[in-house]
Amino acid sequence: QVQLVESGGGLVQPGGSLRLSCAASGFTLDNYAIGWFRQAPGKEREGVSCIKSSGGRTYYADSTKGRFTISRDNAKSTAYLQMNSLEPEDTAVYSCAAGRHEIEGSACPSWYDYRGQGTQVTVSS
Repeated sequence: QVQLVESGGGLVQPGGSLRLSCAASGFTLDNYAIGWFRQAPGKEREGVSCIKSSGGRTYYADSTKGRFTISRDNAKSTAYLQMNSLEPEDTAVYSCAAGRHEIEGSACPSWYDYRGQGTQVTVSS
């Protein structure tokens, strides 16, 4: 069964850190760009970060620059999102997606072929 599974979410205090994982099963991530998204209650889904299949280019939303780091380990078919200096505004369901149709000069693919179900991140004291 082809799927992406996120893990690593949870409850963290403001200023804390979490590392999310996005593991592929039923296929390998080598040829897929990865995107991380988040959706807070009552808000639209927001693109957080992307990384090319090679890992050679990344993208970050302005709200996460300097705090979040995206990475990948193709040998493990897993991508990561390291989140530091977390703020209550970062509270959301975080999900990952994989897309093969990469765009020259962009870290994010033109569309996504697979999406995970998401993991809850709650930042609260």
